[in-house]
Amino acid sequence: MLSQKSHYALRALLVLAGRPDDGPMQIAEIADAANIPKKFLEQILLELKKPGIVRSHRGRSGGYSLGRAAKDISFADVLRVTDGPLALTPCVSVMAYRKCDDCFDEATCGIRKVMAVARDATAQALESRSLGAAAAQMRRAGAL
Repeated sequence: MLSQKSHYALRALLVLAGRPDDGPMQIAEIADAANIPKKFLEQILLELKKPGIVRSHRGRSGGYSLGRAAKDISFADVLRVTDGPLALTPCVSVMAYRKCDDCFDEATCGIRKVMAVARDATAQALESRSLGAAAAQMRRAGAL
């Protein structure tokens, strides 16, 4: 299930991606446009800054902007930062593999095989969808 943190992160990033220019936007503006509590948004943006999804700008007209083109930021990129690995179990995670504590044999585990299929389908769907495409769709629908 998508966490509230990830939901807020995606909404804030879609606000940034939907802007006609790529100039910085102040936290209060983003929070208002995305209907997100400002204090929570500050923490989320700091977390998204570390891997370069957003960048901060200092000064009077400072704020936050996307760290790279919206077409180059996938939903998977965002969710991996905010929620961690996409895999439902650690034994099928590509980025954070760990053998399950109670596993008797990974090679024959029926649960692991199904979870690997779920991970692959989830990763494919989230990696193929960019903030740029989602923002464009929202603009066409009049939502941005």
